[in-house]
Amino acid sequence: MVNLKEQIRFRGIWLRQVDRQLIDGSRSRARTLLRAFATHRFKVFLSLASVGPMALQGCTQSEDLSMPTPPVAEKRHHLTTHHGITIEDPYHWLKDQSYPKVDDEDVLGYLKAENAYSEHMLAPLQDEIETLFQEMKSRVDLRDESVPARQGSYFYQSRFDGEEQYRTHLRWPADEPEPDDDKKSVILDTAELAKEFEYFRLGAFSVSPDERLLAYATDTDGSERFTIVVKDLVSGEMLPDTISQTIGSIEWSSDSKGFFYQLVDENWRPDRVNYHVLGTEIASDRKVFHEQDPSFFVSIDSSLSQSYLFISPSTHVTSEVWFLPLDEPETDPILIEARTAQHEYDVDHVGDSFYILTNDTHKNFRLAKTPVDTPQRQNWETVVAGSNARYLVDHFCISEGVVLSLRHRGVSKIEILRYEGEIVDVPFDEPIYHAYTTDNREFMADRLRLGFTSLVTPETTFDFDLGTRTLEALKVRDVPGGYDPSEYVSTRHWVTARDQTQVPVSVVHRRGIELAEAPMYLYGYGAYGYAMEPRFSTSRLSLLDRGFIYAIAHIRGGNELGYHWYEDGKLDKRKNTFNDFVDVAHGLLDMGYSKGGSIAIAGGSAGGELMGAVINQAPDLWGVAVLHVPFVDVLNTMLDESLPLTPMEWPEWGNPITDKEAFVYIRSYSPYDQLRPVEYPPMLVTAGLNDPRVTYWEPAKYVAKVRSLNQGDSAVLLRTEMGAGHGGRSGRFDSLREVAEEFAFINHALELDGKEIETLHASRKGASSVGS
Repeated sequence: MVNLKEQIRFRGIWLRQVDRQLIDGSRSRARTLLRAFATHRFKVFLSLASVGPMALQGCTQSEDLSMPTPPVAEKRHHLTTHHGITIEDPYHWLKDQSYPKVDDEDVLGYLKAENAYSEHMLAPLQDEIETLFQEMKSRVDLRDESVPARQGSYFYQSRFDGEEQYRTHLRWPADEPEPDDDKKSVILDTAELAKEFEYFRLGAFSVSPDERLLAYATDTDGSERFTIVVKDLVSGEMLPDTISQTIGSIEWSSDSKGFFYQLVDENWRPDRVNYHVLGTEIASDRKVFHEQDPSFFVSIDSSLSQSYLFISPSTHVTSEVWFLPLDEPETDPILIEARTAQHEYDVDHVGDSFYILTNDTHKNFRLAKTPVDTPQRQNWETVVAGSNARYLVDHFCISEGVVLSLRHRGVSKIEILRYEGEIVDVPFDEPIYHAYTTDNREFMADRLRLGFTSLVTPETTFDFDLGTRTLEALKVRDVPGGYDPSEYVSTRHWVTARDQTQVPVSVVHRRGIELAEAPMYLYGYGAYGYAMEPRFSTSRLSLLDRGFIYAIAHIRGGNELGYHWYEDGKLDKRKNTFNDFVDVAHGLLDMGYSKGGSIAIAGGSAGGELMGAVINQAPDLWGVAVLHVPFVDVLNTMLDESLPLTPMEWPEWGNPITDKEAFVYIRSYSPYDQLRPVEYPPMLVTAGLNDPRVTYWEPAKYVAKVRSLNQGDSAVLLRTEMGAGHGGRSGRFDSLREVAEEFAFINHALELDGKEIETLHASRKGASSVGS
């Protein structure tokens, strides 16, 4: 499972990397709900006759037919006043007033017109897009399969079959040798399930303790409202039990007679935990927990010991945990420690103790131990003290000790605290990397399953032997066609920001290129305490092999350097995030990386907000920008408490409804509000019609306003997925094609025309760095 504190703080961060995987890390309290053209003209034509009625102006062909006229959204009078300040928003109408249902013909017509315009503008690039797509697809192992993981009396595995876009899930008895593929039992074929849907996502995938039943959750439109169904793994039949409008989490009771799940309300807030007994009416399910505070989301998880269910209502900065025995599912949950503002804690279990990760005495968290019978805070005994140098991110308990995930000087680390007190460090060779726990399903274990990756090293799965304290590589992600890591250079730099803060930057490029002449792709996020890890990407090779420099700015708002790094990029310090990103770009230029006008920038969700803010701050610094599902209308969203995430978001951004200072500050940086008449760089902006995290109208309004103010002739494209949500297209190759479109757009915006850049050997100017 993904770790708790990172997951709960993101606005549904969507990492733009096609080869991303769902990483089933520790069984710790993962909060499933989410604890972010070319300047020349194209000789193409646009016909909007087929997109239906729309509130558009100027959507006819240009007179010389040399370039289509982009859609121009109608401006409609709309004024709001807050704290005595009146704001005009002429594109407010793009929010369908019946949302989350979207059926306004004007709104749909405009979105379809924008899609048609983008399609025609991208048409001349289709050959290059196809080349990039096939190139990236050629690096995909068509029969990629996971390392088998033991759970109970079976080994479980998932794999892709050939051209299929979704995985097949299999198992076989653990007391038998691994059989041939055709002898493994197929317990779920998601490729088959997905065939009738434009979008498909598998949520929880949970086998009952008696190993006979499989409960799983699916989302078929990107709205993240999952439907839970149950399959009999012996007969292959589907049970009649079907539960809709859930967040997609499932935790079984010990007797396998029922399971716990979470319902979402009309605003997509998981606020209820119910218990369903198989074979009974859903309407009669027991109401276990109901959170009344609209700023709190509820998540559930069970201990790896399979002894307790944990119910965790939480915001980005405050949490509390309730528990109940899984062998007594009809009992009421017990509160461990009542919520207090700014106190976060997370719980796991072993024996007669709970181990608690808490920030009550140190913002970088300490690890404490307390009896199960008296779990209140006054009984919490420190086991690992908080430290300014070490940020404790996550933990879970196995029979041999407490597994800790932490960060030290921007690098992730894994340690095991033995119950007798010894701390065992898991060593890795590279200086800049990302290590994580993955697929640990057994409490009684003498080996720990880990994952490792870096900007130059493909994902590697290890077992760490807790007895011999050695790592055994079980699988290195295959890159078909060959990949030699020695041909690439990975480096960590420290750039001095305008307030003298040292900001880490991870850089990778092909060895031997002329760095000062190379284009650069600069990525950032910087929100919710979510770290941008230096992961390997096969699709990124298509940039690196064309002479690009790829850089990740580890700016404030993330947690790379500890909890204070997160705090220094939120609320009234939010502008630090944007300043850091601009300063990183200038710093890299000063070091001899790239040149002015050759920098492509990209970010998604809250990272899209970052893109909008830095474009406003330094529009002439960027050669092209890609904004995926961007959170750009910050002020209006934070003023609308009817939206799914707004109340929960106030601790992150501030509450402009009640706080005038927050209103003024948010307005001073909100990308949509700060647009002005300047020459904007080419932009590719994406949206999802069913996105519950960043609603579709934010990017739509943003593009409409940018167009109305743009003093140049750069193309600004809006692509709205009409059948998807926050994560874009769902199939592994469909999403890969999105990346190909993005890269082709960037190439042409930078006028590279897809050609490789000469790989001339050159020395780079000196910089404070560490690398490989």
